[in-house]
Amino acid sequence: MSEEPRTRARRVRRDSGIVRHGRQQSRGPVRTVLGFIGAAVVVLLVSGASVAAVAAWDVARSFKPGVALANEATIPQIGAIEGGVNLLLVGSDSRANTDPNVFDVDPGSVLNDVNMILHISQDHKSATVISIPRDMVVHFPNCPGGGGGWTGPINATLNEGGLACVVLTVEELTGLSIPFAAEIQFNGVIEMANAIGGVDVCVADPIQDEYTQTFLDPGMHTLSGLAALQFLRTRHGVGDGSDLGRISNQQVFLSSLVRKLKSAETLTNPVALYGLAKAAASNMTLSNSLNNVDTMVSIAMAMKDIPLDSIVFVQYPGTTGGAGVYSGKVQPNVAAAAVLFDAISADQPISLSGTTGVGSVVDANAPTVVPVEPTTTPDAGTASPSDSATATATPAATQQAATVLPDSITGQTAGSFTCSKGRTLNQQ
Repeated sequence: MSEEPRTRARRVRRDSGIVRHGRQQSRGPVRTVLGFIGAAVVVLLVSGASVAAVAAWDVARSFKPGVALANEATIPQIGAIEGGVNLLLVGSDSRANTDPNVFDVDPGSVLNDVNMILHISQDHKSATVISIPRDMVVHFPNCPGGGGGWTGPINATLNEGGLACVVLTVEELTGLSIPFAAEIQFNGVIEMANAIGGVDVCVADPIQDEYTQTFLDPGMHTLSGLAALQFLRTRHGVGDGSDLGRISNQQVFLSSLVRKLKSAETLTNPVALYGLAKAAASNMTLSNSLNNVDTMVSIAMAMKDIPLDSIVFVQYPGTTGGAGVYSGKVQPNVAAAAVLFDAISADQPISLSGTTGVGSVVDANAPTVVPVEPTTTPDAGTASPSDSATATATPAATQQAATVLPDSITGQTAGSFTCSKGRTLNQQ
C-alpha cells in the first residue's frame, strides 16, 4: 500500500523549511490519507449557523446529489439537533480533476484512505473524532449495491460498494449506528485549505519526505492549499514512517484547525465562513441525510459551544503486523476498542491516558492557559473555562464521569498544543 522505495541518488535537493509542490515521484499508486477531510465537516459544524444566515441559498446550490444510506436520519428543522450525532467522514484517493503534473497517474481504483467518525454527545457537551487506520483488516458486510462479504483492509470498501458500503463496514466494526456521511477528494482538501487561509502547525523535528515533497524545519509553519494536503499525506517524513504515525501527525493539524475555526477571527468573518462552507459543499459527496443546509445548521448548533478540551481526537487502537496476505497490515485491538465504543454507545465522556502517538509530541512551548468558549453548567449557567494544554487533558465537567481509555488508545484534545515528530531521509 505504501510508495515504492527509491535510491538515495534519486532524492532531490532540499531547501530548508519549504514544502515544494513538484510532481510525485512514486512509481506505484499513492495510498493517500486525507486527514483534512475532518475540516470540511467541522467547518460546517462550528460555523454553520452563521454561514446559513449569510449565504444559505448559494451554498445549497453547491450541493451534489446525495448518497442513500441504509440507516438515515430524519432531516430536522432549524435549531440544535436533538440528541447525539454519529457522522462518518471519508477521504478518497481518487485522482479525478487533479493536476497530472502534481499527482501520479490514476491507479484506477478509488480507496477510502481516511475514515473518521465524529460523535457528538446527546447533551452536546463533548465530541469525539475517531480515526480508523486505512490498512486495518476488517470484515466487509454485504453492501447495498453488491459486493462485500469478505475480509481485507478497510480502505478497499469505497471501491467495493461506494460510500454506503463504507458506512456499513464501519457500523459493523464499531457497533455504532451512523446516519450521516460525507466523502471528499484531493481537490476538495486543497480548496478547503485555501478557504480557511492556512493552518499553523508546530514541527518539533525536521520533516523530510521526498514522496510528497514535504520538507519542513523545526518551528511554526502556516500551511494552506497543496502544502497542507501534502503535509497531511506525509508518512515517511513523520513518526516511525507508519500509517499510525501519520494519523497522530494529522491530529496536530486538526487540533490547530479547530482552534482557528472556533476563534473570533474566523467566527466573526462572514466572508471567510461563506467561503469555507461553499468550498466544503462544492467538493464533497454527502449522504441524503446530510445533503441539506438545515441539517448542517442543526448539527452546528449542537457543536458550536463544546469547549476545546472536550473535543477529543483518538485513533482506533491496533498494531502493524499480521501474516500471509495481511502481512504489514494493521490488526485491530478489539479489547481496547471495546472500551472506547462502549463509552460512546453509552454516551459517556472519555478521558485519555495514553500518549499523543508516534507522529507527534506535546509542544514544550505551549501556553499554560487555552482560551475557550464559555459553557453553561446545568445548575448555575456560569462560564466554565478549561485551562489544560497537555495532550492528556481531562474533558470539561459533565453530568457523567468520564471513561478513562486504555493507554493503547492514542490521541489528543483540540485544546492540546502538539508538534509533529519529524523524520529525516537518513532515518528512512
